[in-house]
Amino acid sequence: MNRFYMLFILLGMYFVSAYSQESYIFSGKVTDHKNVTLPGASVYIPAIDNGVFTDSNGNYHLHIAKKGTYVVQVSFLGYDTYTDTIMITANTKHNIKLTALAMSLQEVVVKDNYAASRKKEESLNVEVVNNKFIQQNLGGSLSQSLERLPGVSMIGIGSGQSKPVIRGLGFNRVLVVENNIKHEGQQWGSDHGLEIDQFAANRIEVIKGPASLMYGSDAIGGVIDVKQSEIPTPNTVGGQVNLIGKSNNNLVGSSVNVFIRKNKLFADLRGTVMDYGDYKVPTDSISIYSYKAGLHDHLMRNTAGKEQDVHFSFGLIQPDFQTRFFVSNVYTKSGFFANTHGLEPQRVNTEVHDKSSRDILFPYQSVNHSKLINKTIKTWDGIRLETDIGVQRNLRREKSKYIAHGDMPANFPETLNMDPDMEREFDKYIYSANVKTSYSKIERLKLFSGINAEYQNNSIGGRGFIIPDYNLWSMGLHLVSKYTLSDRSKLQAGIRFDRGAINTKEYYDWFPSTVEQNGVETEEYLQRADKINKVYENISWSLGYVYNHQALSLKSNIGKSFRMPIAKELAANGVNYHRFSYEVGKSDLDAEVSYQLDMGAEYNKNHFAIGITPFVNFFPNYIYLNPSDKHDSQYGLGNQIFYYTQSSVFRYGGEMHFHWEVIPQLQLGIMGEYVYSQQLSGEKEGFTLPFSPPPSALFSVKYQPIHFNLAHNAYLSMDYRMTAAQNQIVPPENKTDGYQVLTLNAGADFQLGNQQINVSVSVHNVLNTKYYNHTSYYRLINVPESGRNAVLTISIPFSAHMH
Repeated sequence: MNRFYMLFILLGMYFVSAYSQESYIFSGKVTDHKNVTLPGASVYIPAIDNGVFTDSNGNYHLHIAKKGTYVVQVSFLGYDTYTDTIMITANTKHNIKLTALAMSLQEVVVKDNYAASRKKEESLNVEVVNNKFIQQNLGGSLSQSLERLPGVSMIGIGSGQSKPVIRGLGFNRVLVVENNIKHEGQQWGSDHGLEIDQFAANRIEVIKGPASLMYGSDAIGGVIDVKQSEIPTPNTVGGQVNLIGKSNNNLVGSSVNVFIRKNKLFADLRGTVMDYGDYKVPTDSISIYSYKAGLHDHLMRNTAGKEQDVHFSFGLIQPDFQTRFFVSNVYTKSGFFANTHGLEPQRVNTEVHDKSSRDILFPYQSVNHSKLINKTIKTWDGIRLETDIGVQRNLRREKSKYIAHGDMPANFPETLNMDPDMEREFDKYIYSANVKTSYSKIERLKLFSGINAEYQNNSIGGRGFIIPDYNLWSMGLHLVSKYTLSDRSKLQAGIRFDRGAINTKEYYDWFPSTVEQNGVETEEYLQRADKINKVYENISWSLGYVYNHQALSLKSNIGKSFRMPIAKELAANGVNYHRFSYEVGKSDLDAEVSYQLDMGAEYNKNHFAIGITPFVNFFPNYIYLNPSDKHDSQYGLGNQIFYYTQSSVFRYGGEMHFHWEVIPQLQLGIMGEYVYSQQLSGEKEGFTLPFSPPPSALFSVKYQPIHFNLAHNAYLSMDYRMTAAQNQIVPPENKTDGYQVLTLNAGADFQLGNQQINVSVSVHNVLNTKYYNHTSYYRLINVPESGRNAVLTISIPFSAHMH
């Protein structure tokens, strides 16, 4: 470990000595052929692997360590990429004009020049989407909107709750970042969705594969990085009104955004409200183990909900300094499917529940997630210093009518200072800080370093128990270097050290239970959780190579990553009502370690593109829930007991995509994904992992642009997804049949006077197909996915210049 610390000291000394080197400034302005400035254009020099984006006035400033002749590439959405060879001898100024494209090639991902550059520079496989992609693919949640990306799926439970899955890994193995701060809620639960407003997302980057090097624990499977609105251009005021409606659950919603910037000061405000009813499935009954529950009008009773979000940001921007504050609150309230909560389908009062499809009755959940984030950037003389500081609070409450199990009293005692209807409560505070630096004055070499720290404190309440109170702290340091071998190839390497600790408190039942010992019965308050203090350390590393030449792009990355066990895996001891199981943690679990090789190859020329991104992955000690032959009779109705355990796991798979622009208006695409997992040790040796996604392929056809009367940029598209049967299961899982689902999309920009209006229409599951999603927890009780759903979104932007 001393060698590792010495590495930091030596690198710091190197930074200090390098600061004194001479540098040259390459600057200018980027405009179009009409001399309109292009803010946000990418100016990039491959030889030194360095670039910048133009500011709000289209200006750029780039520090060059050594004079010479360089190839400069400039790109911007909707314009031809500019490439030229420029001699930089001193402080060189060079203005650049870009030529508009008649039409840009669209891949399966809505793609702009930033996305193309990002994918070519990163040795891991990255997908980048913008807000237009999100609007055209709006699902019930952010996770569902990202399902169209190769390798990305979701675990769904209900109409408004879902969790992202990357290459078959989810929960705490996929890290979600919002505005550079790790999003922390109660993401360990199957019914605990992401408290993120998808209308507030301006751009989303999805990193597929282990990203612990830059992000730390929980990024062992990948990262979903959500970026909010960009900084407005100077002296402007504007915003956008979004309207949305869905037919399946009669959702109605609106999101309104207003921004203003006066010289160096700016502010941005967004409010979102949504209200929806019970959602429909293409069946009139479901089989909950041995009980058949009828559904009124195909509705999943008590799955209605509502959402109310507020986002506000403000800040200061200068040429070499900017700071921005983000303040947000996301509130959701939604019902649990009444027939399955606690496995008591026969006790449901269908007359009360079926009166209205929009009421939220017991049982239900409410979640309030608040954030305060500051992001500050300072640049000088080839150095970039970035700090992110965040405070979050996640307050989650689950309520249901009190029902006695085991030794619980028949009636809830009035003497207890507790709400009898409060089944569970989780109150988590999170404090985060990131400090990142980059240095680019050395020819061909770019250096990055950073420190991440986080502290969590989670307290529990309510009459039910599954995890105890706990607190957690973690800290990590990383070093990454990117070296440009030539104009075509780059090498990147990095190392990271992490240390963290988790402390759980002991917990006793609030009611006494009868215990028999040596023929004598006594009344005792049973202990459900012990006090645990665990410390984890780890060194992660990564080595990657990228090769880009004309139409060909190749990449590879090999590395080690890790994940700390969470409180549930260490100390759970209770009923998971939504997975229909009794779960027991294991206090001596080791940290998960993953070794993975990622590769990628893409050929993209003119109107044709094809790519493949395979991976190979080995876990020496993968953590998962192992079913036993025991059943709980003390706290529920005979739920099967699952124990957290570890085993060696081997995984491989990948994604592919093919795109062909047949004619300028017609585009064809194919996207496929495959994941295979096998346990190499433990009780389930030879089996796969629970909830493994089956192979699938998406065939797409898109016709655009179509111009008629007042409509511009109109498009029509069709997605046909084929999913294979999942026969590779872990007992007691059931096999899942394959299925095919059709989706239709259409949209256009309408010009009404000086006002532009964008309208998008999508129809999901057009044929109202009855099918089961193997990764959904509703699959356990044979609930099919939602039926036909027509989604209408209307976007009305507005803006004006101030004097």
